[in-house]
Parts: sequence; C-alpha cells; structure tokens
Amino acid sequence: MKKSQGIVLAQIITAVTAAAAAYALRTRAPRLRQVVLITGGSRGLGLAIAERFARDGAQLVLAARNGEELERARDLLFEREAIQSPNDVLLIPTDLSDESQAASLIAGALAHFGRIDVLINNAGIIQVGPVEDQPIDAYHRAMQINFFAALATIHAALPSMLSRYRDHGQRSAIVNIASIGGKFAMPHLLPYVASKFALVGLSEGLHAELRHKGIRVTTVCPGLMRTGSHVQAEFTGDHAKEYRWFALGATTPLIAATTAHAAERIFQAVRTGRAEITITPQAWLAARVVGLAPAATQFIASLVNEYVLPAPTSREEGRTPVPGLAVKQPRVPFFPARSSRLRTGHNQS
Repeated sequence: MKKSQGIVLAQIITAVTAAAAAYALRTRAPRLRQVVLITGGSRGLGLAIAERFARDGAQLVLAARNGEELERARDLLFEREAIQSPNDVLLIPTDLSDESQAASLIAGALAHFGRIDVLINNAGIIQVGPVEDQPIDAYHRAMQINFFAALATIHAALPSMLSRYRDHGQRSAIVNIASIGGKFAMPHLLPYVASKFALVGLSEGLHAELRHKGIRVTTVCPGLMRTGSHVQAEFTGDHAKEYRWFALGATTPLIAATTAHAAERIFQAVRTGRAEITITPQAWLAARVVGLAPAATQFIASLVNEYVLPAPTSREEGRTPVPGLAVKQPRVPFFPARSSRLRTGHNQS
C-alpha cells in the first residue's frame, strides 16, 4: 500500500516538474514582434500610437509628408526609451494624396520587414468654416486625404494580409482613425464630416467582409482630442473667430482627451479585436443619441450653428487671419454670400 502511494506521489511530482519546465520554456520563447505601420505618424495622435505600440515591442513604419518631422519623431521615441534602437523604426516620407506613393509606402514596408501586422490609417486634415465659405476644392482635398488615402493603403496591403492568413494562418489588423464627425454632422466642419462619414462606412463594410478572412478591422471614432489639430487646421470665413471656437474645444481638458489616453484605447482595441470604439464620453453619447433621435440631433446642431458659431463672410469682406495658422482662402464659394440682413441674424461670438 505504501509502495503504491509512493509511486503516485512520484508521478505527481514528475508531472508538476514537467509542467513547470514547459511553462518556463514557453515564457522564454521569443515573441514575434509585430510590424505596425502608422500614417500621419510624425506627431499628435499618430506619434502617441507609435509610442504605445513600441513599448509593447513592436517594430514601426512611420509615414508622413515631412521627412524632418519623421526623423524628430524617431529621435523622440528613442529619447523616451520607447524603442531600443533607431533601427526599430522605418521612416518613409509619403504624400498620401498621391495614390502611387501610398502603394509605394506599403511596398517599402513589406520589402523591409516582410509583413505588416497592423495598418493604422491616421493621416487626416481638418478644414473649419461655414459652408458658404468652403470651396469645392476643400471637399476634394478632405476626401483625398481622409478617405482615399486610407483606401489606397488598405488596397495595397490587402493581398499580403490575405495570403498570410490563407497560407500560414497569421492574422492581421487594420485600424481606421475616423471621428465622431463620421457619426454626427458638426456644423462648420462639412468637408471633414463628409470624408469621415465615408471612412466610417468603408471601415464597417471592410470589417464585415474581412473578419472571417483573418483581418480584423477596427473603426475608431474619437471625440475632441488635445493633439494640436487647432494649429494644423485650415480656416475659412472669419479666421480669428473660427479659430477661437475650434481651439477652445480642442484644448479644454474636461472636453478633449489626451493623445496618450486615446493611444491606449486604440492599442487595447487592437489587442482585443474590437470592431469599433469611441473615445471621450461626449463622443460615446453623441454616437448613440444621433442614432436614436436624428431629427432632434440635427435641430440642436442647427441652433448651435445659428446662435454660437461665427457667421459666414464673403470673399469681398475683410478677414483677420490668425498669425501662424494654415489658413486657406476659398477659390470659389460653394454658395453666394448671404445678404447682410441674414448675416446679422447670427451670434457674432
């Protein structure tokens, strides 16, 4: 009896020892480092996302138009010890308004790293001003950068992502940084809103088509964030007043989220394979209210436009540009300028 008990005890000890050894070997096995490509990765939210993924051990491909800003971003990641070596970051200066350059970006990343595990479409522009002062060109440019650039990178990356899952069972992820402006039409942001609505539709459709093919597509709809977008935005109409209201919302701590918070949410969404996330409580609430009460939401937006936002101006009227801002003079007004009687009906806040 004692002999059989001893045998059982020995077997238990052996099993526990083997399990511990297997666990130790598993934990010591090197994890395959993800390759994460981020457009608009030289500053703001893109740089924050890059830092968060780098701290998880990812190798980065950063794309932006300005090569010097990309180099500063890489140096900053190294100084913050998010990356161990500058060689962990591939910099590819790219003008994403050019479809061929978007395709070359993907080809360059694949040639260097051999794969793209996560594609994050973050590049974007914002034009602020009333519809009467927005030229048609503003809509074309917004669609080109905010929508077609993302479409071009996705289209170029898809064959590699699909073949990796089909041939090796390796999954990939695509993240499209849209906006709550892709759910709720905020006045004085119509070129931006139109392009983000298009991106949300594309992203949701891609999720439905690619989920069972090993590619998880995540749509990100942030609210206001403190990214410095108010400095990079383009303004039409009364530049000073348009800048004032936009900058207030984009810099107020209790209203706008930090880029670090947004980057963490996006990182966790990719890890868990979320289909969609909103960032900031205001964005979460707006996305649900607009679905439940679209007429009421649009009525409230019209009141904001009438009594809070600046009135439109004509090309003939003087504007007061804000020094240092990227202002854009409209070439051809979308609508004729309102009469002075109608303009005085707006609150000149």
